[in-house]
This record gives sequence, C-alpha cells and structure tokens, in this order.
Amino acid sequence: MDLSAEQRQMRDAVREFAAEEIRPTAADADREQEFPEDVWDGLGDLGVTAMTTPEAYGGLDVDSLTYSVVNEELAYGALSVATALSVHCLATSCIAEFGSDDQKEEWLPEMADGRPVGAFALSEPEAGSNPAQMTTEAVRDGDEYVLNGKKQWITNGQRSGVAVVFAKVDGDDDKITQFLVPEDTEGVEVGKKEDKLGLRASDTTALLFDDCRIPAAYRLTEEGRGMSAALHILTGGRIGIASQAVGLAQAGLDAAVAYADEREQFDQQLSEIQTIRHKLADMETQTQAARLLARDAARKADAGEDHRDAAAKAKYFASEAAVDVTSEAVQIHGGYGYTTDFDVERFYRDSKITTIYEGTSEIQKEVIARGLLD
Repeated sequence: MDLSAEQRQMRDAVREFAAEEIRPTAADADREQEFPEDVWDGLGDLGVTAMTTPEAYGGLDVDSLTYSVVNEELAYGALSVATALSVHCLATSCIAEFGSDDQKEEWLPEMADGRPVGAFALSEPEAGSNPAQMTTEAVRDGDEYVLNGKKQWITNGQRSGVAVVFAKVDGDDDKITQFLVPEDTEGVEVGKKEDKLGLRASDTTALLFDDCRIPAAYRLTEEGRGMSAALHILTGGRIGIASQAVGLAQAGLDAAVAYADEREQFDQQLSEIQTIRHKLADMETQTQAARLLARDAARKADAGEDHRDAAAKAKYFASEAAVDVTSEAVQIHGGYGYTTDFDVERFYRDSKITTIYEGTSEIQKEVIARGLLD
C-alpha cells in the first residue's frame, strides 16, 4: 500500500528520530523504569504530539494512515514511547471531537506542543474489558461536579497534567460521561507506579478521586454520551496499537536477521540453517500481514467507512504476531536472547501488553465474530 509523498516524509522524519534519539535510550529507560522526558520534548519539537489536534489549535490533524505509520516507527524505537504518545493522542482526540470551543482553546494549543501530557482514564479495578461496570461517580453540585472513585491502568498517570475521566453521573448506568480533570486538582491522588513485565519506562498508575470538585464547564460531553464517545475513540486507538505491534515485530525480525547473519553454529552461519531460515520466513510473513491489516483499517477510517471490524482484525492479528515474532527472535538468539545484553528480550516482554490494552485479543475476536454472525 503506497504512501503519499507527505506520509513518506513524516515516516522518514520519525524513523530518523527513533533511530537517533529513542532506540539509544530504550534499554536504560527500561532498566531504570523512567520515561525519557528529553525524548518527549523532542517529539513535541517534531510535531508528533500534535498529530490528533486540529490545525486551528496548532496541530497537524493527520489522517489515520499517517497516524498508523508514525506509531509503527515509534514502537520500532521503543514501545514505551509509542504508548505514551498514543494515550496523549487519545486525550487530545477526545477534546478535539467532543470539547466545546472554550475547552479546545484552553487545552489543545499547549497539548499540541506536548505539555501538559494527556491521560485517558476509563478502566477500573473491577471494570476492565467491560467499562460499563465502572463505579466512579460524578454528582452535580451547582456549577461543579464532585468526583469519587478509582481508575486503574492509567498510562502517563504520573506524567500527565490532565486526564479525560469517565464517570457515571449520579451513579446512573445510562449517564456515563467524560470530564476533563487537571491532575493538580484537590482531591486527585496518583496511585503507585506499577512494576510491570514490560513497557517498564512507561508509567502506569491508578488515579483516585476523593470529593474532587471540577467546574461543570470541564464536562466534555452531554451527560450519557461518554460511553459512545469512548468506543468511538478506542476504535481509532486500536489501529494505533496494531501499528505499534507491527513496529515491535519488525524490530524483533530485524534483530533476528542481523544475528543470524553474524552468528556461526555447526561451522556455518545461522542464516544458512534451514530451520532458522524457515523461522525467519514465518516471522516476515506475519509481520507483513499485520502491517497490511493495520493499513487497511487506517484506509477504511480515512475513507469514512465503518472500520470497527477492520480495526479489531488488525489489533488482534498484529498483537498476536508481535508476541510470536519476538518470541522467535529470542529463540534464534539462543541463550544470549534471554539476557539483557540484547534488545530482543525487551521486545518480547513488551509485546505481551499489545494483546491486552485497548481491548484484549479475546474482545477483538468477539468483535470480529459479531460482524460475521450477528
């Protein structure tokens, strides 16, 4: 699927940045579990933090295919960086699509530059794959809403300056609503940073709300429209996650090819052994198929077509492919692949989250099956 000249230019700029600024810092950031803020500032300078912000507010307002390509290149550098950026873009997308003119003016120009960092607070400890079971509540009190509850698995939880928070107005299941909550608001507490298998440079926390008062003017949607808004935003987000999985798979494949060309075993290069060659062939096929699915979903989105099914297929296949490909990359490296001396062990650890966040593989299969049978 050919890219336009503008899309290739964007891809090449991000690819160069990832090679020069992201990849060299990735291992240290993973080991220290600290997000590379200088890299984030570089993304702002590059304009990437403005991808889903309208041009009227200083953004790029890129199409879905460009967004897909950028996510792939960033994940090739480090999935933690790509994930932080995609969640920031979820927040700016919510404001851009559902915010008032005043809300857009207040938040989008600065967020387009990268600060404040955005967060997306939908999941809860007891409401993961079924967010409709959330218990976070917003009660109207004059010109304010009072928030109480807890959100879980919040990317950018420590780093963000504003979160898009979903809550039930007056506890009514039919009144799930979006709110903009600055994280320095009294009554907001950031929970502990999770110690994770992978994605270790990206901060993941809980957000707790204890009689947190926010102006009614910070309500993003009409009462009751929050869930439909979330599902709409997450459908586009799944294209981004699929593309990240492609980038991670490509990183694992490239590392495996390079190692097979260098390493000798049984008096020959690994790349000359049929078993290894067949592994690489499978890895290449999975990676390319995943890329085509992700780009097909992006093109459908750009054409204004119903792309829910395509996004689910892309997210499901690409995330499972990322796990398979990076696992084989470790296998090809042998014992060395199990050490932190080589990046493939990090690729493998990072890959698993792509099958979980923004809709598990099981949820994606249910979406796909529903399209076939219902």
